[in-house]
Amino acid sequence: MEDVSEASFRYMCKKFGADLLYSEFAASDAIVRSVNQTMRKLKSYEYERPFVVQIFGKNSETMAQAAKIVESEFKPDIIDINFGCPVKKIAGKGAGAGLLQNIPLMIDIAQSVVNAVHTPVTAKTRLGWDSNNMPIVSIAEQLQDVGIQALTIHGRTRAQMYTGEADWSLIGEVKRNPNIHIPIIGNGDIDSPQKAKEAFEKYNVDAIMVGRASIGTPWIFKQIKHYLATGEMLPEPSIHEQVSIVKEWMAKSVEFMGTPMGVIHMRRQFARTFKGLENFRETRIKLL
Repeated sequence: MEDVSEASFRYMCKKFGADLLYSEFAASDAIVRSVNQTMRKLKSYEYERPFVVQIFGKNSETMAQAAKIVESEFKPDIIDINFGCPVKKIAGKGAGAGLLQNIPLMIDIAQSVVNAVHTPVTAKTRLGWDSNNMPIVSIAEQLQDVGIQALTIHGRTRAQMYTGEADWSLIGEVKRNPNIHIPIIGNGDIDSPQKAKEAFEKYNVDAIMVGRASIGTPWIFKQIKHYLATGEMLPEPSIHEQVSIVKEWMAKSVEFMGTPMGVIHMRRQFARTFKGLENFRETRIKLL
């Protein structure tokens, strides 16, 4: 969710019922060097709590140092380690999902961060590097053993990136493992209330994480929670309601980021709003 989960996006997700908000992920070495652009990403507001700051890196000492800085300067409720980002510029350099090729280093990083701070530390990762290497059950046990307090699992390998369907069977296997006592959060393709319900009922996860499905449509959280509570599907917001939501969102984006960046940043959201509206292509192009 790099370049997506900034403050105005989080504001809208919280408004529609998201229970736990995450910062954009931040490079540990940039935190240690106090790079302004990175440090701005980590600022949060009191109404966002509980709030998670997510960090990534490939060096245990630097990650521990970055976690201390985050704890001291930003005081998040949770520090999350990203072991799941599949993009080449991260994984290809041995961070994010790249650590799925070096499990001992992944575990050492986790332990170093846990030992460095008093804030609860969680982690997010994938099933494995590719279809021939999916050691997530063992990874989950090892992360738990060094003090990781919750684990989010994306149901794809690094090789899959975001293609194909997420495989939840191994997420369920981790959750059923009698040696696992920490919360397991399922992630991958939760794009409807029905899929959210299936994740809880079929795989027994403790929570679900919604990512890409919330881009441009933050009301998905309200729809999911209503369906889980009542079994009733809420309709999509009307076009007039969506326009009102987008206006408020734009105002918040400008409030947090100024102009022109607050306006430019909305383009990613406009690309996903007003889905299904007939003959909207030319208007969408104008919005973008």
